[in-house]
Amino acid sequence: MATINYSQARKGMVIVGEDGQLYSVIDRDLNTPGNWRAILNLKLKNLKTGAVTPKRFRPEDKVELAYLDKRSMQYLYKETDGFVFMDKESFDQVTLSEELAGEMILYLKENEDAQVTFYDGKAISLELPATVELKVMETEPSVKGATAAAQYKPATLETGLKITVPPFISIGEIVQVDTRTGEYLSRAK
Repeated sequence: MATINYSQARKGMVIVGEDGQLYSVIDRDLNTPGNWRAILNLKLKNLKTGAVTPKRFRPEDKVELAYLDKRSMQYLYKETDGFVFMDKESFDQVTLSEELAGEMILYLKENEDAQVTFYDGKAISLELPATVELKVMETEPSVKGATAAAQYKPATLETGLKITVPPFISIGEIVQVDTRTGEYLSRAK
């Protein structure tokens, strides 16, 4: 395990907190007031709970840097106790719990790829591609002459994801969805 000074912590790094939990560094601010001791303020996101907390450290204090293993994996199918993903290189399979996958699984169809992050051999997070293409399964009928400036209407996609789409989108069309915001982007090409 690599140990660094807190002063070396940068945005995006994952560290192991004093409580043994993993934290992602979201923001950092090093304050050196004149002849006083330097103070490092970090904004840390708990990777298990998602809670963001500001913490203050002395820059010379030591912290353990977490070694994370990110792998491209293919979503295979849903099981009773979670979702099965397969490593595309070694063909090893891992089951992610419903708690870990959460709402993100609604953006993935079977046989699509996602990034799974491992720490000490255990899956800790799921990272989706920026956009996905999903088929519209349910929505109100499209209106002739409707413009994109008109009101959006609700739609249910093939994975069960519910979004709002422009009035000209109809059942059976494939749409692009932003996985970060859950918003409709465009018709798929």
